[in-house]
Amino acid sequence: MLDKTLFRLAFVAVLALTGCQGSDTGSADAAPVDMTGWRLVSGKAPSKAEFAALTATCQDQSKGGPLDTCLAGLGLKHGQ
Repeated sequence: MLDKTLFRLAFVAVLALTGCQGSDTGSADAAPVDMTGWRLVSGKAPSKAEFAALTATCQDQSKGGPLDTCLAGLGLKHGQ
């Protein structure tokens, strides 16, 4: 009984590790986006974490479209 439980646990662990390995969609190859000049609707500059989250969202949704357009759609704009 214990052998079957350990086997199942090991099998699930291997499946989980295999699934995690394939989750990289190649977004690391994309050129980093410069956050200078971007402003939130409030006029404040986004934090690095906020900008990274918005950029990651756009990279997931864009499918080859312009990143600037997506960022503008999420409430960012270029400020002077």
